[in-house]
Amino acid sequence: MRGSWMRLKRRAFLQRLGLALTVLEASQLGLSVLSDRYYRALAQPGQRKLALLVGINQYPGGTPLNGCITDVELQRELLIHRFGFRNADIVVLTDQQATRQNIETAFLTHLIEQAKANDVVVFHFSGYGGILEPNQAAPGRQTSLMPIDSEVDGATVVNGLLTSTLALMLRSLPTQQVITILDTSYVYTGTSLQGNLRLRSHPTLLLAAPSQEELALQTQLLSSLNLSPNQVDEWRRAGQIPGVVLTAAGGQTRGQGEPVTGEKAFEAQWDGFSAGLFTYALTQALWQSAPATSLQVNLNRASERISQLTNQEQQPVFGVQKSRDLFLPYALTLHPEQGADGVVTAIEEGDKTQTVQIWMAGLPAPILEQYEPNSILRVVPIGQPESTRLQVYAQDGLMLKARICCGSSNGEGRQVAAPLQVGHWVQEEIRVVPRNLHLNVALDNSLERIERVDATSAFSAIPHVSPVAAGEQPADYLFGKTYASEQVPTQVAALPTAAVQGLMSSSVSYGLFSLGRAPIASAVGAQGEAIKSAVRRLAPLLQTLLAAKLLSLTENEFSSRLGVSATLELIAPQKQTVMQRATHRSSAPTPDGAPLLEKGIASLPIGSQIQYRVKNFDDRPVYFLLLGRDGNGSMSFYPGAMSAIPADIDANLPLSDRIAPGEIRTFPQADSSWSLRGAAGFCTLQLICSTSPFTRTFALLEVNSFAAEGARVIDLSTNALEVVHAILQDLHQANQSPHPTTPSDSFMLDINTWVTLRFTYQVIA
Repeated sequence: MRGSWMRLKRRAFLQRLGLALTVLEASQLGLSVLSDRYYRALAQPGQRKLALLVGINQYPGGTPLNGCITDVELQRELLIHRFGFRNADIVVLTDQQATRQNIETAFLTHLIEQAKANDVVVFHFSGYGGILEPNQAAPGRQTSLMPIDSEVDGATVVNGLLTSTLALMLRSLPTQQVITILDTSYVYTGTSLQGNLRLRSHPTLLLAAPSQEELALQTQLLSSLNLSPNQVDEWRRAGQIPGVVLTAAGGQTRGQGEPVTGEKAFEAQWDGFSAGLFTYALTQALWQSAPATSLQVNLNRASERISQLTNQEQQPVFGVQKSRDLFLPYALTLHPEQGADGVVTAIEEGDKTQTVQIWMAGLPAPILEQYEPNSILRVVPIGQPESTRLQVYAQDGLMLKARICCGSSNGEGRQVAAPLQVGHWVQEEIRVVPRNLHLNVALDNSLERIERVDATSAFSAIPHVSPVAAGEQPADYLFGKTYASEQVPTQVAALPTAAVQGLMSSSVSYGLFSLGRAPIASAVGAQGEAIKSAVRRLAPLLQTLLAAKLLSLTENEFSSRLGVSATLELIAPQKQTVMQRATHRSSAPTPDGAPLLEKGIASLPIGSQIQYRVKNFDDRPVYFLLLGRDGNGSMSFYPGAMSAIPADIDANLPLSDRIAPGEIRTFPQADSSWSLRGAAGFCTLQLICSTSPFTRTFALLEVNSFAAEGARVIDLSTNALEVVHAILQDLHQANQSPHPTTPSDSFMLDINTWVTLRFTYQVIA
């Protein structure tokens, strides 16, 4: 097969595509050269790893994306620092470099010509996708990746890279260890900005014809591989691309070649950067993943947050030709430590100290954007009993700046610690987060100017709530119009312009939505409600959502050093294990047994009976509590999570009120369970464990008479923010680190003393 491909004369191929090699050389200099050659090969010595990464933001015609170049940076740093790729073996094509000819030629010269059997090959594309008309190689409509020069001859011909062509090029590789990541989607729904998320489907190139150059290349590939167009069409319909294929959203076809509708890929904006939801979630999960964790588990974890944010409109797809590929090769970790949160990318020498630059893509983006100065990171591998500590003093998007701290002095004022090198991993030790957050609410583009003025005025009167322009700034929720049909409210901004104009004469109402346009059921008002009245109506809910945002900053399943595992179990209508969570960096041995292979977000019918099973596999006793949030956004406290609420709350609680080392606790008790009630939608429960008792939290609940005997679920709609502040203050007090103190307007949380495990599932009617 390789020989057949090589019969496509290299000179003729290059002439046809018109690419000078200097373009490829320049592309490798497009991003700063960081550390490489630090880690050994993925499997056996001598195994080579090659990558081609493509990211396009600046499409012509006024339809740019914002996060595709960040995707390429995320992918490259992961490959170099997590999986041992050499910088010289990674070709990067961005914006003007990413023409169809350049992409295809780079695939030939960098991947096909250089790869050998058992080498690892990675191809990544972030940019627009589209659907094209049938051609001789594919009788039905098919999907295409859109290079920078995809738009030719108006909108009737597309110079795109057909996914069927990509499949042929991948099949021409001499290795089976191939990973393809496509952070794009194909079906355009009438608007690029949906809520506060940007769609990666091309807004104008719909149902155009593929270019003759692309069809000619496809014909040559078919000939060299001795394949027929019918075979290619079968692959396309079945979604068969060689190796492991990770796609941000489904884009294959059904029936007579008609495209699947409603499957979308989005990018989001955070403080200081934008990125594809899929690329960020996947690379973040791989940074923190434990050894031997399969790619399927990592993808499912990434899918959870994406599905919740987009109301399951974006559902990543995992494709694989052989079952063994579930563990090849992207999922392997090489370091004896359990994952990383970031990597040292630069060290600058100062007069008395070093300035350290850290790429911190191992943390979830909502936590990273709230990361405060004075946070402490430790460097791995740990060379001495006292490892190097770094104290953060500044942040810029994905980059942190820090100084060596917490070590001994050499007598001249300079800190002494283990030698620090570019390429060293870092892990959290002290997380510093703000006590006072703001909830950012994006004002949807469907609002008229006067409506925006009134909404801005009304939101500004609510403490710690800030209105922002949709699509221009990071946001937590979306405020917009709804058209109340007899069934489900429809978000006006989701509709094409003509449809919106048709509704202007109809009565609309106002409501609060997720960033991906999913309405919060309790937040949709009645028709005819004034916009200022709508905002005032939402004020209590906004305070609860602010509390939930603050509580989410404690989530640390992958970085906590407290040994705790938890299982969500369905008791009725049938008994089954739904989800499992466990910490990964505890010094204690992790419980035996393979992790549950979850398949996306679990769906549980209203009325289901559930319970939780918690095991303390640490050598310290732990205290615990549980908070939940339902589809209405309401927050509840679960006193049944504790064996008892003590009458005399102090630091000397009896052992029966905490989980002893090695103990397994079920709550509610084994002879009871919780019933899922309330509105359908996404529910989140957070199990919080600490080595210190939740003294302030329990005292607050008792003072407010919430600990009534027999109470099972306590509604926190009136004081959620106060309760969450008490929880974080208890975690703050548990910090026993000797490191520098933090300002009074921040919480300092010690990774060694607490864990917050998150369970997300969908309740369905």
